Amino acid sequence: MVIPLRNQAADGQGRGEHAELCFDVAWDSGVARAADARRVLHAFLARVPLSGRPPVPALLALDAELVVSELVTNAIRHAPGPCGLILQLCDRELAITVWDTSTAEPRVREGDRRRVGGHGLHLVHTVSDRVVLASRPPGKQITAHLPLTANVEPDATPFSRPATA
Repeated sequence: MVIPLRNQAADGQGRGEHAELCFDVAWDSGVARAADARRVLHAFLARVPLSGRPPVPALLALDAELVVSELVTNAIRHAPGPCGLILQLCDRELAITVWDTSTAEPRVREGDRRRVGGHGLHLVHTVSDRVVLASRPPGKQITAHLPLTANVEPDATPFSRPATA
């Protein structure tokens, strides 16, 4: 089950740069796809300027897309049952949380150029300020914190969704 963005997006108290912008979505077992999670992220980021905040820089949006893809893909591959995505934007950071029903603690594997796969969590840690693992019955949640000032150059183009034909 996917909950439409318009029904779940919620601004924190007030409007403007200091208001928190939140969104969450849950998928039933076997329904989640990384592509759907990326679409949710794109819709969330496109909504940011409508909340009175400045647009999210393009480089941060790319890092966020990588994090969403990797964490949701891991939930799909390694956890039975439903999973979900929570996006939170405040004045200092974008927090991306993915929850699933597995209690197994994920591990970051050492980089090996000869290995296919197994690099996702290393990439998530690389682009994030910090990554936090927490218990969430009946499984766990992983939250990647991406600072709004990371990888931002003065002339960076803000995120905008590409036009569709």
